[in-house]
Amino acid sequence: MPSGNPPAKTGSFAAPPQSHPISTPPVPPAKAAALLARPPARRDMRRGPTAADAIHRDLRAEIVSLKRKPGDPIAEKQIAEAYGVSRTPVREAVLRLADEGLIEIFPQSGTFVARIPLGALPEAGVIRKVLERATVRFAAERANRSQIAALRACLEHQREVDAQGDADGFHQADEAFHAQITEMAGYPGFWTIIQQAKVQLDRCRRLTLPVPGRMRTVIAEHEAIVDAIAGHDPDRAEQSLVCHLDNLQITVDDVRNAAPLYFSGSLTADMADDLPALDRAV
Repeated sequence: MPSGNPPAKTGSFAAPPQSHPISTPPVPPAKAAALLARPPARRDMRRGPTAADAIHRDLRAEIVSLKRKPGDPIAEKQIAEAYGVSRTPVREAVLRLADEGLIEIFPQSGTFVARIPLGALPEAGVIRKVLERATVRFAAERANRSQIAALRACLEHQREVDAQGDADGFHQADEAFHAQITEMAGYPGFWTIIQQAKVQLDRCRRLTLPVPGRMRTVIAEHEAIVDAIAGHDPDRAEQSLVCHLDNLQITVDDVRNAAPLYFSGSLTADMADDLPALDRAV
């Protein structure tokens, strides 16, 4: 009879080899395959997405603020040199902005800041108004004392930047005010959707800023919204918000006549009737 241990029965586990400690759990086959397929980490691979995000953020802000005007060329090589990166993250950022309608790419001509599409404005205004009416009602129902205090502090900051005549600073404070209301409502994701929808409206607004006395008027309208939220009165909060948005209204002709080369397309009569607001201070 042969000496040694009998063979393992079917379905049983063989003893692990001595070189593999028993205390170490086996790696599942699927995970092992994924680890083997994963390329080794490199510094440039880790840096790429971060660089693209930063370039996207900065270019987007420059386009919305009209520091880069509609029709201006986008020189990818110069941007890459300014950030000290290859053209790959720049190209990624440019493609993302093209998807957002802020950059146009013409293969035989070049890459340019997109003109403001008039046909997109009515829908953007409707999306913004519908979502903000919902969030301000929720905020009035749910706001607690600390949230209301934070909203009043935001108003105070708006007064400070108004006193300084800082239109850009006021825009940022105004953005924070509306974002804070969506946080209070319990739906912060709404603000992301609103920002995406109103980006072309923001560009129109920049064509009309600064308007003397406009910031003080906006602050007074914001105060009415805060008072309604603090009073937990959803109906009054919604009414105050709608009044605020409607008072920000300007005509398409105003902005188009101010800079006709900045726009593309046209508005039909039905579109013009439906256009709720082109915001001076969004």
